[in-house]
Amino acid sequence: MTEKDELSVNTKHKDFLRVIIDEDIRTNKYGGNVVTRFPPEPNGFLHIGHAKSICLNFGIANDYNGRCHLRFDDTDPTKEDMLYVNSIQEDVRWLGFDWNDNMFFASDYFEKLYDYAVQLIKMGKAYVCSLNEQEIREYRGTITESGKHSSYRGRSIEENLDLFTRMRAGEFKDGEHVLRAKIDMASPNMKMRDPLLYRIRHANHYRTGDNWCIYPMYDFAHCLSDYIEGITHSICTLEFENNRELYDWILDELELSLPRPYQYEFARLNLDYTVVSKRKLLELVEKKYVNGWDDPRLSTISGLRRRGCTPESIRRFCDSIGIAKANNNVDIAQFEFCIRDDLNQKVPRVLCVLRPLKVIIENYPDEQTEMIDAPYYPHDVPKEGSRKLPFSKVIYIERDDFMENPSKGFYRLSPGQEVRLRHAYIIRCEQVIKNANGEVVELRCTYDPATKSGADTGGKKVKGTIHWVAANQAKRVEVRLYDRLFSVPNPDTLDDVNPNSLEVLTDCYIEPAVVEEKLDVRYQFERQGYFYLDPIDSVDGKMVFNRIVQLKDSWTRAAKVEESKKEVKKPEVKQSAEVKQEAAVLTPEAEARLKRYQDNLGLNAEIADIIAKDADLSGFFEEVLYVYNNANSVGNFIANELSRELKDKNISELSFDAAQVAELVELIDKGTISWKIAKDIFEEMLEKGGSPKAIVESKGLMQISDARLLVPIIDKVIANNPENVTKYKEGRTNLLGFFVGQVMKQTGGKANPKLLNDLILEKLTNN
Repeated sequence: MTEKDELSVNTKHKDFLRVIIDEDIRTNKYGGNVVTRFPPEPNGFLHIGHAKSICLNFGIANDYNGRCHLRFDDTDPTKEDMLYVNSIQEDVRWLGFDWNDNMFFASDYFEKLYDYAVQLIKMGKAYVCSLNEQEIREYRGTITESGKHSSYRGRSIEENLDLFTRMRAGEFKDGEHVLRAKIDMASPNMKMRDPLLYRIRHANHYRTGDNWCIYPMYDFAHCLSDYIEGITHSICTLEFENNRELYDWILDELELSLPRPYQYEFARLNLDYTVVSKRKLLELVEKKYVNGWDDPRLSTISGLRRRGCTPESIRRFCDSIGIAKANNNVDIAQFEFCIRDDLNQKVPRVLCVLRPLKVIIENYPDEQTEMIDAPYYPHDVPKEGSRKLPFSKVIYIERDDFMENPSKGFYRLSPGQEVRLRHAYIIRCEQVIKNANGEVVELRCTYDPATKSGADTGGKKVKGTIHWVAANQAKRVEVRLYDRLFSVPNPDTLDDVNPNSLEVLTDCYIEPAVVEEKLDVRYQFERQGYFYLDPIDSVDGKMVFNRIVQLKDSWTRAAKVEESKKEVKKPEVKQSAEVKQEAAVLTPEAEARLKRYQDNLGLNAEIADIIAKDADLSGFFEEVLYVYNNANSVGNFIANELSRELKDKNISELSFDAAQVAELVELIDKGTISWKIAKDIFEEMLEKGGSPKAIVESKGLMQISDARLLVPIIDKVIANNPENVTKYKEGRTNLLGFFVGQVMKQTGGKANPKLLNDLILEKLTNN
């Protein structure tokens, strides 16, 4: 293998920045050192876009055993504050990164930067300009027209030095003079048309006080701060691409010694249904659309932290979207999936009723309270931990889990219908109590004592399972249901704010085990979503829970409804004499999905069509695929098994999530279970939920894929059926199915079908 081939292999899965760094290390450009920096302005709170930059810069430093500096670009005294400095440090640490002793401020270098400016003046590369702001803008020209020289461009070096010295001494008012680079007013790059290097600001600086009244512009301070600190790779977002020429010009014209830093740009994070503009975020806060910078609906890191997102989920999200060279929008569903997937692995499950409906179990003893042992992690066998769940005569259920006149496919509680209470018993609705307005206020039910969860119920099963809490011991809590802040993917104005982005429920009831927990805890409220105990408002015995994310993506279903409104029916098309198929009308979005599924993922036309035309099913398919990347296997299962179950229900009603379906499909692919066993497991998941691996282990359903275990059983079946062996050899080859069936019967259906077929064929042929 050549050196070029080795480089190709090593860089195949690396982003373009790491490929560049690998080459710099190979050529010893910086003596093997890698030094990056995260340079925020301390004039606001960090947001999810900054998180991507933090993960990138600190991540690269970690990958190459280098260092990443935290440097505050504090060159505008009118907007900066220690409040922001402290919040930025907190955010970076919370995300899991540390700068050690490498925290710096651009203001640390004010004297040195001033000296560099003087050097440029002495070299005839900078001049003091006395045009006002409007005139400077007019003189700059346009994209199609060159700018024109300032009338002050011809000042002598001595006059420029004198004026610049007096600017520093405070002799002039704000805006009276500026220092500009002398480059090219005809440059096609507008940034190179004599850009500003210094301006006058008579304002108190939060660190240097009144020591300075002139302050360097970003482009001047940034590149030189990088050079002073020994930064090797200065990584910026694409909005600074045109600034790179000026970055290089300043360092080149000052004739600074090599090696020096170079700037590289990557695509900024644009996330659907949110904004990452400091200006727009400030407007949301100041106009009271949200409740401060840490409002859980905001994309600020402090808001995401208060909402209950984990740093691990944010880091995973930033890693999953990759490092691109072109700007694009990231679907917020991808972010929500990363949050959901992280929480699913670590948070305990508890019961909480958000919109309570009182239920009296008439045949349960009046004064009895039964303590049921309920696991915190019912679908995750390796994890341990349980709590005592009180069960009594009076309970609360979710109001949506009852329907007086049930629609088709409604498997929860209704008059005369039975349902299982999670971890407890099967109950039956006997009577509905209403108030004077005809509203349902109470249900009278009976329970079957022989149907306690985990006990032998004599084969009695019901299709629905609902959650509940005991009224006599449940704790009343407040729940805040946060949703997407904007109602459109690409918000343009504040008119796009989602009026339903927050719903506050004050009459919710949670099981008593949660009451004893400390702050900074997260739970999955079964069937509801993931929630976080608010760290600020949960005081003096009051418990307030913020919804972090729903269990399923309800917005995908809403999009499906919107798509269906646009659909137009086409007449039936007879495609052949044998097959009559109604032509499905696809929306443009569905057509794009269909093309992508066929062209990029390799799904066959029928499977791709089933999934693509249903926005809800498509969203779920892509979540499963994100966990287990085998498009054909996942597509077959989604189209052939899951889609059938969604004829009478929505995805949001399923008792399992995408990760569990991915787990099931992977078990099939690995040969751990057969398709037949998989269907049985899927039936149980539909009824009770649960981890496929846990179900396989608890019921001993693992497929037999070891020939050494199957051969003795095959030999016995062949020995016990000599007549059928003779008939098979005489040409009755359809008897192969008989032998396969006999072995399957002996193994309880656990034999690997393909391996079994091959072994029996070999035995019958050679016998």
